[in-house]
Amino acid sequence: MPDARVQSAIAHWAPRLVSNGVPLADFQEVTAGLERWEDWCRAWSARAAIHEDLGRRSLAKGFRLSAGEHLTRAGVCYHFSKFLFVIDPGQMQAAHRKAVACRDAALPLIDPPGERVLLPYEGRHLAGILRKPAGAARPPVLVMCMGLDSAKEEMDGNESVFLARGMATLTFDGPGQGEGEYEFAIRGDYEAVLKAVLDFVDGRSDLDAARVGVWGVSLGGYYAPRAAAFDKRIKACIALSGPFEWAECFDRLPELTRQAFQARSRSRTPAEARERAAALTLKDVAKHITCPLFVVAGKQDGIVPWQESERLAAAASGPVVRCFLDDGNHVANNRTYRYRLQSADWMAQRLGLTWR
Repeated sequence: MPDARVQSAIAHWAPRLVSNGVPLADFQEVTAGLERWEDWCRAWSARAAIHEDLGRRSLAKGFRLSAGEHLTRAGVCYHFSKFLFVIDPGQMQAAHRKAVACRDAALPLIDPPGERVLLPYEGRHLAGILRKPAGAARPPVLVMCMGLDSAKEEMDGNESVFLARGMATLTFDGPGQGEGEYEFAIRGDYEAVLKAVLDFVDGRSDLDAARVGVWGVSLGGYYAPRAAAFDKRIKACIALSGPFEWAECFDRLPELTRQAFQARSRSRTPAEARERAAALTLKDVAKHITCPLFVVAGKQDGIVPWQESERLAAAASGPVVRCFLDDGNHVANNRTYRYRLQSADWMAQRLGLTWR
């Protein structure tokens, strides 16, 4: 019998992998050969290594732009190797190290280039990637919040639409995410995390800290509006398929997602994880969101019901754009052409940009 965990991963996440940079043929070939979830990380790491080798070979020949593209794709594939793979921490961490190394190697090669940055946080640091549009002296900034098990290495395609419209992008791994998952547990009061990130932006003379937007995907679609409710330095917010009350979604989540939350929240048992999920709530908070808000949801979402996004939209006090897609899945990754560019145009206008 097929492993239900593998089938669940394919059913829920196929559009996400492809829309975020995994070639369709790679997805089809790798998943077709998988019979057990225990083989997921190994199989995807083997495919990622092919892209990494192409990148290293291109760089050795002096083809820097091609090397950057290959290494970025390798980083994405390595990221999805470790994605939700909490059953084998050693194997997961090895794949994660490769994801970070490949994306870091790509940063000076891509257009526009990126800079690895370390954001001071609670006496230590959160790792991020800062990219600035070519020719911009002090561009506005879009801070990009990751989801439960997404990470900055996955974000190239999302970054590009904002960069093309004149915004700098700052993607970062927060508590329980990517490089932040080893030192920090997930926390519900994400305004404390964004305060540290925005303080970092304030300290950069090459960024316009007076024009900052925030964007969040999946669980980041909770983190971003949560921060916007408290920190008025945020001028506009995009929320993609986030929960209004995470605890109310918890029992219907796929098994792999519940296990990942348990690990990332440092919970000892599923029951403790369910209790900690209650800390992630916008109830009595969303009413304090006064900045413009763009909310995206797919009405076929099998992870976070789209009605959670409607609760956010209805509770916010500022102007709201609802982009609810009847045929969209989680984050509407199967219909990115119906919101990704549109939300980027919207954010550019909110941050005072004009473009061709």
